Amino acid sequence: MTSPSPPAPTGSEASARDSLRPAVRVLLPLAVLGVGVLAWDALVRFKDIPPYVLPGPGLVAATLVQDWPILWRSLLTTLLTTMEGFIAAAIGGVALALLFNQSKWLEQALLPYAIILQVTPVIAIAPLLLIYLPQQTAVVVCAWIVAFFPVLSNTTLGLNSVDRNLAGLFRLYGASRMQTLRYLKLPAALPYILGGLRIAGGLSLIGAVVAEIAAGSAGAGSGLAYRIAESGYRLNIPRMFAALLLLSVAGIVIYMCLAAVSHLMLRRWHESALGKEK
Repeated sequence: MTSPSPPAPTGSEASARDSLRPAVRVLLPLAVLGVGVLAWDALVRFKDIPPYVLPGPGLVAATLVQDWPILWRSLLTTLLTTMEGFIAAAIGGVALALLFNQSKWLEQALLPYAIILQVTPVIAIAPLLLIYLPQQTAVVVCAWIVAFFPVLSNTTLGLNSVDRNLAGLFRLYGASRMQTLRYLKLPAALPYILGGLRIAGGLSLIGAVVAEIAAGSAGAGSGLAYRIAESGYRLNIPRMFAALLLLSVAGIVIYMCLAAVSHLMLRRWHESALGKEK
């Protein structure tokens, strides 16, 4: 004997459920954040932990307001470095992937060096770059190194994932290589390119922070990473937490901006942005 299947939701029920989803996506992480902050505050109060070991969330917020002029200038410096590294990684990664797609010889010759750049820890490269390049240029190059490979690999994957039947159709009608690239390969690779850029946005911030720490240890630098290192040396732990908070917020904002751009560019035609069928 088979059990009766549950009734399918009516149109109004499905519409009400869909209207709640954006609110749930916003409210649920905020609720988790609130619980985490309350637990953090309770731990500091009940264990009577001194501020130089673990400051409470209230003290971190007060420090953020008090030191805002210093932290804001440092945040702008880090964001400028991140943006320069990200733009360089986006242009370089896409351009090199296009060259790889047009010449397999070039891909086999240069891809191993791109992999070497990816697998070598940037914290080991940064001191060398700071010796041979001006400080700001070296920091931007570090951000570029970390963010470059995801753009290159994702774009190469997208260009190589074109439907063979469509590629054969273009050859059948005598399309040139540039026409095939422009009207078939690039549109097909666009979701992969945007996915690589989303990854590169966060990684360029990481590369900038690592390079700023290396530059700060040499006695120069004024980004947020330098402020964190300086606060650690001075045992100013509340300012260190405030700078970390700003870095986290900056990373989230960068990712959300790139995700919004990706959604706007793909929402009308690609399955990843169309949403589920109702």
